[in-house]
Amino acid sequence: MIPAFVFARGGLLIMAVLLALAATPAWAEDGPLDARRTQFRSALEAAERGTDADFRRQRAALADHPLAGWLDYAHLRRRIDKAEASEVEAFMARHHGQPAADLLREAWLNALLKRRDWGLFEQHYVPSTRLEMRCGHALARLRTGNLDEDWFAEVQALWRNGQSLPNDCDLPFAEFQARGRLTDALRWERIELAAQASQPGLMRFLARALPASDRQLAERYAAFVDAPTPDVNAWPKDARSRRIAVLGLTRLAGRDPGAAEALLALIERPLALGEAELGPIRYQIALWSAASYLPDSARRLAAVPTPFYDDRLHRWRLREALARGDDSAALAAIAAVDPAERNTGSRWRYFEARLRERAGQADLARELYTAAARHADFHGFMAADRVGLPYALCPLRPDSNPELRARMASHPDLVRAIELFRLDRPGWAEREWRALLAGLSDAERIEAVRRARAANWHDRALFGLGEQPEELRYYRLRFPLPMARTVRSEADKNRIDPAWLAAQIRAESAWMRQARSPADARGLMQLLPATGQATARALGLPWPGAQALYRPVFNITLGSAYLRRQLDDFGGQPHLAIAAYNAGPTPVNRWRAQRPDLDADFFIETIPFHETRDYVARVLAFSVIYDWRLHGRAVPLSDRLAGAATRSPTRAIVCPASATESTP
Repeated sequence: MIPAFVFARGGLLIMAVLLALAATPAWAEDGPLDARRTQFRSALEAAERGTDADFRRQRAALADHPLAGWLDYAHLRRRIDKAEASEVEAFMARHHGQPAADLLREAWLNALLKRRDWGLFEQHYVPSTRLEMRCGHALARLRTGNLDEDWFAEVQALWRNGQSLPNDCDLPFAEFQARGRLTDALRWERIELAAQASQPGLMRFLARALPASDRQLAERYAAFVDAPTPDVNAWPKDARSRRIAVLGLTRLAGRDPGAAEALLALIERPLALGEAELGPIRYQIALWSAASYLPDSARRLAAVPTPFYDDRLHRWRLREALARGDDSAALAAIAAVDPAERNTGSRWRYFEARLRERAGQADLARELYTAAARHADFHGFMAADRVGLPYALCPLRPDSNPELRARMASHPDLVRAIELFRLDRPGWAEREWRALLAGLSDAERIEAVRRARAANWHDRALFGLGEQPEELRYYRLRFPLPMARTVRSEADKNRIDPAWLAAQIRAESAWMRQARSPADARGLMQLLPATGQATARALGLPWPGAQALYRPVFNITLGSAYLRRQLDDFGGQPHLAIAAYNAGPTPVNRWRAQRPDLDADFFIETIPFHETRDYVARVLAFSVIYDWRLHGRAVPLSDRLAGAATRSPTRAIVCPASATESTP
């Protein structure tokens, strides 16, 4: 029953909501779809692997199902190589503008390419970014005689590519050449593009069509890009030679900065390299020297002309100085950063404050800490610890407007996306989700994320929030806690703070239980099968096989024990345990041996691997968010880094009027 006071406060709004609910189809409610999920799975199995008769029988019972179109897609996709154009066209007409139709068109075009049915391919082609499709379209138009200036422009655009292209581009390129359009200038242009793409083999292949003298020069260029040598005396002293020199030396710098620096000294004068060429080369030499903490890093960083510095190199200049314990050089690195960048965010201000504090400049340090503490991220939280301020966190809650919620509950695109996710069809669900977001207002998009999270599709907050900066403040959406009891239990069992364990899961998988990495790490805590098996053995648990890592409780049981092992192996220092969880123990031991006396915050900043450096800071910042979710207060990060993560004392979490929300 709806309370009378609700009508008194907004009768027209409530009437609109009731009408919307009355118009909501039965399938828009979770219950009916839940009840029909087994039936749909069976029909989908029949569509993909069963007989046509079995499929038609089961399909008839699902005529009103919101995913009926996907059943038809699956059935037609299975036999796409033999499908008639009329049935494909009918399907695309019925589902025009929907992801299922777009996906079928892709399969249909691939089938037509295999059939070499150029007329139908040209008829159904839509502009594509895929090179296979673009080359196929150029070939289809060639085969059907449909050549005009647009065709020549498209073939020329395809030619301007530094990578090897699909075979279907060969005949269009041959025709382009036969018509006198493929000039030596275009060949040289593509050779340079191949050099930019580090494709010396393609450079040599393209060189074969050049006149003899040019061919020899192009082959010399390819050899230099592949393995630079000082043998450049036969090169012309022109802009192209200088560009090739830059490409070869910057590529070499990534492998061996010292060799690149030595070779630069030998060819700088013979090729008359100017600042435009020297800047990028010295940049790469300095970058890779600093990233490897080589002894000559400071000198090489100083050799980079100021106009070629960017935020990336400024940060490496700071890290290199921190690694050496050279506070004055670190302050100089910070001072060289553009003030607009230096005064944005928390990182630069935090490290300047740390260095000023070590230099005895307490007032200036406090001012900088206070400014950095307005940011809700790792360095902002660390700054708050240094001056005893509360953590600045200003959470937002999604709009609870009943009309908005009713409308989105029955939005057909959202219903399809969420139901496909529940049916373990992530690729299809992702396509529906992307199509859905394109047509939503900001409020609708946030509500879509909320409904997806309610269906345990937790990573939609990562891909659905952030178009507006304030959306990052929807912390309850971005930091779900679906298994709080298990997290608390396993954290207690392994003597790990539950906020840290929850943060680790959020950083690893965003709470997606079916997550799987390219390296085959699986489940909520992204365990490799070998790691999972070894951990299970150590715990005396049976090992049911790698698929068991997708079972949430089993995964958290093993992952939390493995995290505890890293913590023990690294002397109870959480930042090292987190780094080892991400990068493995071997590199962390190497970094610790190289920089044994650095404070934890300086050590984190000097981690050479970008992914691991950001990962450690992210997990630690996430632990504050999860402390807020679990307790309303947070263990100070400085205490956590010291291995003293207890529930007392804790830091208050407030939303000051002057807070700046740069969020983790």
